[in-house]
Amino acid sequence: MLRLQEVDTKEKDVLHNIMQFYIYEFSRYIPIIKLEPNGSFKPFNLDKYWVEDNCYAYFIKLNEELIGFALVESSLELNSNIIQEFFIMSKHSGNGYGKRIARELFSIHPGDWKITQIENNEPAYYFWRGLINEISNGEFKERFEDGEFIQEFNTEVIKD
Repeated sequence: MLRLQEVDTKEKDVLHNIMQFYIYEFSRYIPIIKLEPNGSFKPFNLDKYWVEDNCYAYFIKLNEELIGFALVESSLELNSNIIQEFFIMSKHSGNGYGKRIARELFSIHPGDWKITQIENNEPAYYFWRGLINEISNGEFKERFEDGEFIQEFNTEVIKD
């Protein structure tokens, strides 16, 4: 069974650990990402996900196996939800898990959404653009700005 599970404060280390794989995968698109002297990548500052009411950290699990994570922020000033980071382990990619989890996130956090991808990350661009086009029936805005593709849409137009 594929599911989202909110990350509890006591599971911060587990999230940091799986994020090492994410940063590793992402380093192919941003060559300046390098290992620290201790052999790991510099960790993200995730404190806001346990302090701020508008920030959400989720594990993505298949049965009991941890296969990814999603970080979502509901921006008060932009009045929109933003996927800050989204990751499915490569051994599980291509199975539709990302699409199913994204749909669940859109359902949990209804309203306006903003999704971004860096220019070099073509797989992410095609994944998000295709999914957003599919669920919104083409009712989304897209632009390229400061090296990022940006899609904006509202989940009220989502079809199942």
